[in-house]
Amino acid sequence: MTEGEFDLFFTAAYPRLVGQLYALTGDWAEAQDVVQEAFVRAWDRRSSVLTGDRDPEAWIRTVAHRLAMSRWRRARRWWELVRGEPAPRPEPEPSTDHVALVAALRRLPEAQRTAIVLHHLCDLSVEQIAAEAGAAVGTIKARLSRGRTALAAHLVSDKSHPTEEARA
Repeated sequence: MTEGEFDLFFTAAYPRLVGQLYALTGDWAEAQDVVQEAFVRAWDRRSSVLTGDRDPEAWIRTVAHRLAMSRWRRARRWWELVRGEPAPRPEPEPSTDHVALVAALRRLPEAQRTAIVLHHLCDLSVEQIAAEAGAAVGTIKARLSRGRTALAAHLVSDKSHPTEEARA
């Protein structure tokens, strides 16, 4: 891949990948940082990563996700060592719907969260997610099903529904 082709690929894929990583991490600045770092690594390995039958965007997304998880684990561990207590939660976003969705996604196990984000926000097929995750198609279907169920439970309001009040 030439420098010009890489620039075009970067311009097209960067905003999409940042949005996807933001959905996975809940931190816009962190998403930008890890996607940029993943692109740097892709450039350094362009002869093997960006050629052939590999999906370069999937490779970059995977690298960025791993970088984000690694950074988060290191930061959490450092905070716990320095303060002797768990790290504080980040400030919530202004939109209540946005906050609710990000909070609900964070409560899901990583495998379910990743499957849901890749399928519903990245528009990847179950087969593409399975190939990217190195898992069976049935496993991805189960993660999606369980993740949707858990996500729905987390997003349900604490207030009782009007139909329940009418029955009482």
